[in-house]
Amino acid sequence: MIIKNAKVFSDEYTFIEKDLFIQNGVFSESTVDGICIDGTGLYAIPGLTDIHFHGCIGYDFCDGTEEAISALADYQQKNGITTIAPATMTFEEERLMKIMETAKAHHNIKGAELVGINMEGPFISAKKKGAQNPRFIHHPDLSMYRNLQEASGGLIKLVDIAPEEEGSMEFIETVKDEVVVSIAHTTADYDTADKAFTKGARQVTHLYNAMPPFTHRAPGVIGAAFDHKNVMVELICDGVHIHPSVIRATFQLFGDDRVILISDSMMATGLKDGNYSLGGQAVKVTGPRAALKDGTIAGSATNLMSCLRTAVLKMGIPLESAVKAAAVNSAKSIGIFNHYGSITEGKAGNLVLLDHDLNLIHVIQKGQKVF
Repeated sequence: MIIKNAKVFSDEYTFIEKDLFIQNGVFSESTVDGICIDGTGLYAIPGLTDIHFHGCIGYDFCDGTEEAISALADYQQKNGITTIAPATMTFEEERLMKIMETAKAHHNIKGAELVGINMEGPFISAKKKGAQNPRFIHHPDLSMYRNLQEASGGLIKLVDIAPEEEGSMEFIETVKDEVVVSIAHTTADYDTADKAFTKGARQVTHLYNAMPPFTHRAPGVIGAAFDHKNVMVELICDGVHIHPSVIRATFQLFGDDRVILISDSMMATGLKDGNYSLGGQAVKVTGPRAALKDGTIAGSATNLMSCLRTAVLKMGIPLESAVKAAAVNSAKSIGIFNHYGSITEGKAGNLVLLDHDLNLIHVIQKGQKVF
């Protein structure tokens, strides 16, 4: 495949007008022949990686079925998200085991590639449970995690922890070199979060949500994350979870090399308003807002490409920074950047062509047009 005259997102995180080549499914220096696409006036960006979403078009990753994974993969791919690490919810070990086994058996025949799993529960705080089911919340359990990791075939790339809970610090120290530990659904103060990062936690799940606020005398998890320069933070830019001013401030505070855009989308994404579920709990969706009966926000109803578009067009985030946060940083977070996340020779030929208004024109996965 040859893409002519596109504005290509470069390894220097700028746009450069040039031709692109894909040979045998990977970006190459040249190609003998193949399909030619006129990219004049179009942005060429890497296929996005969503490392935190639950579902879409009526399916949830926690359905634990091949049908659900395939539906998620197809929808994400059509929206320019070419690699995915869907998230579990807080369930009993037996159900989580089935989810992991089903993910391991998935073969990435079509749709976005399943490259990891985000284990969002159950090692969280009941006081900041959000839309997680309180019945199954418990302290970190190394044996449980190891059993689930084995069942998944090593697909768990992220495990979420409330560091103030009993056993959390020991858990972090034990697993820090085998999985990314992310602070989530927590009441932790600055000192507790600081200790967790010192022991090896290196990410924060959906920053600002389900954690104490950032204030001038109690900076909490957010302040501790800022002070540890190797820590990355997730942001949901759906226009519901976080005010645009805070999104802008966060990019300034952390820099675009430490921010990861996520969707945190649930099964209503891609469907009309109505009643749905998340983690076994009833959710009502109205426009972009998904909420439990008590008003608690329950994930989003927006895919990652739409979040990127919102961040740029409605929140004033530079396109270069948004692409970096949704493609590069997400791939780095879960350790797949050697193969995905940038338009670099030798990497998988996954890219998206967008027009000036960031509308999807083409989605290309491993050198094949899929949209």
